[in-house]
Amino acid sequence: MRARPLAVWVFSILFIAAGLFGLLYHLNELRTQAFGLAIIPILLLRLLAVVSGIFLLIGHDWARWVLAAWLALHVAISALNSFEQAAAHLVLLVLVIYFLWRPEVSSFLRAPASSR
Repeated sequence: MRARPLAVWVFSILFIAAGLFGLLYHLNELRTQAFGLAIIPILLLRLLAVVSGIFLLIGHDWARWVLAAWLALHVAISALNSFEQAAAHLVLLVLVIYFLWRPEVSSFLRAPASSR
């Protein structure tokens, strides 16, 4: 059985936590009708972070691509708010790409499920 790389643990937990906290935060807005139907895509994006984090932890290669795309979307959205938010998300995106595309992570994610 192969050890799960530390980067997989760290980013999986980070995205699961961010998604869950975001879901809880925005569900409150759903109760108050603050956003109306516009809250639905936001909730789906938060749920996508949770699901992708779980599947990254399990060892599915597609999950890192979804998480990188999720972060890239956040860079674009946060650029509409402020330079600081966009810069913070961009730094996180660079870290995700650097660590989740390292050779040891790539070989872990491409390994057959029976060897994990």
